[in-house]
Amino acid sequence: MQQTKLATESSVLQAAGTALSRGLNVRHIRFMALGSAIGTGLFYGSASAIQKAGPAVLLAYIIGGAAVFMVMRALGEMAVRHPVSGSFGQYASKYLGPFAGFVTGWTYVFEMAIVAIADVTAFSIYMGFWFPQVDRWIWVLSIILFLGAMNLLSVKVFGELEFWFSLIKVVAIIAMIVGGAAIVVFGFQTGDGGGVAPGLGNLVNHGGLFPNGFEGLLAAFAVVMFAFGGIETIGITAGEATNPKKVIPQAVNTVPVRVLLFYVLTLGVLMSIFPWNEIGSSGSPFVQIFDGLGIPAAPHILNAVVITAALSAINSDIFGAGRILFGLAQQGHAPKSFSKISRHGVPWMTVVMMGGILLVGVVLNAVIPEDVFVLIASIATFATVWVWVMILASHVAMKREIKRKGLPASEFGSPLWPFASILTMAFMAMVIVILGVFEDTRIALYVGGTWLVLLFVAYKLWVRGGGLRRAELVDETAALPVVKAR
Repeated sequence: MQQTKLATESSVLQAAGTALSRGLNVRHIRFMALGSAIGTGLFYGSASAIQKAGPAVLLAYIIGGAAVFMVMRALGEMAVRHPVSGSFGQYASKYLGPFAGFVTGWTYVFEMAIVAIADVTAFSIYMGFWFPQVDRWIWVLSIILFLGAMNLLSVKVFGELEFWFSLIKVVAIIAMIVGGAAIVVFGFQTGDGGGVAPGLGNLVNHGGLFPNGFEGLLAAFAVVMFAFGGIETIGITAGEATNPKKVIPQAVNTVPVRVLLFYVLTLGVLMSIFPWNEIGSSGSPFVQIFDGLGIPAAPHILNAVVITAALSAINSDIFGAGRILFGLAQQGHAPKSFSKISRHGVPWMTVVMMGGILLVGVVLNAVIPEDVFVLIASIATFATVWVWVMILASHVAMKREIKRKGLPASEFGSPLWPFASILTMAFMAMVIVILGVFEDTRIALYVGGTWLVLLFVAYKLWVRGGGLRRAELVDETAALPVVKAR
């Protein structure tokens, strides 16, 4: 009787997992990744990057975007070969060992939690544009409760909501690029531009392309890499895609390029309209720019857009952390309660946990509202870059195993192997060093180092049984067809 009950429960869990894992199409996946990667980093954090590097920030985004694209190609190759919900956490466990999988999975959860805190912080700042008399922490608490409830919906509904959230901001960004380019081309005078006419000359007329020198360019990487964080959500959706072999390559090849274009074109237009040292002096740089155009409703419309962007990004953060926690629980690297699925097909315990973590944002915004964003962004950058390094290391180990065992070649291979991967890993190491060089981001290394030590202690104390074994993943790579000679 007990065995029958257990078998029934197992079947229900598998059925729910199947309904969850194959409910996302390429439209959902593309916009979910865009939702996470185009949010606070662009609409608010970009102002900080511009102040550090000036117009040279465009070069920082190009270099950072190229590195992120290589990370995504490495992740895409592994995701097509092993389309599982645990994604890079399980890839690290299989190819680098169970401890590596434990560290990678939990560091990603940490990353998403920190990024979500940054996003709710930005949300509170945007709301301050309309309600300056209301304390930020009140908005943070409100949005946590609202999005916590929304994430308990079925994943299919969640995918649709995230699609429309992301679509709004993508359309807004395109409109901003087109409208801003028209302003630059036709030379319209902005309302509060201090007498400075819009034009490409603004990119070099205020201290040159590198107004803060090469040091400023390096300092900007801390914020730039934070901005791209979350794009690895594409890999997490592999186990939930309707056709991973088709959907994942399409998403990987298009989303990173689109994100890069959005950042570079948008910020290029911004710095052409206003001198770089005037951008972001109050709130979101986008609201500031359109407020300067003298259109009464424009700032309010744009503020609504950036609020939608923040909601979208927080949603993606909670989704990504939840799916990784679900995978960690299945590997024996997290409490079994995180593998429990509600009747709507949602791992509800992960939503509860993320809601609890985001309450830290309430405390931070009540105690240090002015300094919280740079602090959070630098810590999130460390976690983000660490996860990307583990993805690249797992990919290198996988390629070696393919060669050693004579396995079929990948259907979606990473380009310029192995040189691009080695160069990308070196770049990521440089970003971590940069965090320690500059005083305002140095705390990220202290927090990150402490986090890794805590993970080591937790692994030694609590991981037992199956959690000490490498993940066993099915290789779904199709063998090359044999062509018979005629």
